[in-house]
Amino acid sequence: MQRLFGLSQNKPKPDLQKAISSTDERADATQVKISRLDAELGRYRDQMKKMRDGPGKNAVQQRALRVLRQKRMYEAQMEQLTQQSFNMEQSMMATENLRNTMATVDAMKQANKDLRRTYGNLNIDKIERIQDEMEDLLEQSSALQETLSRSYALPDDIDEEDLEAELEALEEEPLEQDMEIPSYLQNAPQAAPAQPDFVDELPDKEEVCVSSY
Repeated sequence: MQRLFGLSQNKPKPDLQKAISSTDERADATQVKISRLDAELGRYRDQMKKMRDGPGKNAVQQRALRVLRQKRMYEAQMEQLTQQSFNMEQSMMATENLRNTMATVDAMKQANKDLRRTYGNLNIDKIERIQDEMEDLLEQSSALQETLSRSYALPDDIDEEDLEAELEALEEEPLEQDMEIPSYLQNAPQAAPAQPDFVDELPDKEEVCVSSY
């Protein structure tokens, strides 16, 4: 039957986005027709306002009624097309949300497999043994440091009060005690600066004054 009517078995699947675009185009074309009929009705309305009752006015009214029926038909078609487009958009959004949900679920499954594989390679008992060994090593290191810092050749009978008294006495001593000048140097005249070896004798004051002029 398909061969007789020329139908192909490899018919492409309908695209929802193309169907929405086609429906929107039909709705736009219908809207243009409705606008055109509105303009025609406006002309008939203006004519009927200027005409008296009679056969001429009745003829214009008949044409206006025909245009009005066409307008109502296109408006009903317009409403159907708008609803169809809306339904297809909702369906497309639902499909997209479903795809995103499936992608999220697949990613979560893969992450779960990776976590199981990673934690499967860990041995809690080995980690606890390592922690115990680390604690023992730290204790041994602390004991070793304490042994190395032990003091030698210090008397055991040192009185803490005597040490504190000696420390207070050191604090009361003047700071410049070591800088005191001996008594035999306090009143001694200051010696003149030594004369250099290359100078035989100092010049007279008069010669210095004459040479300065």
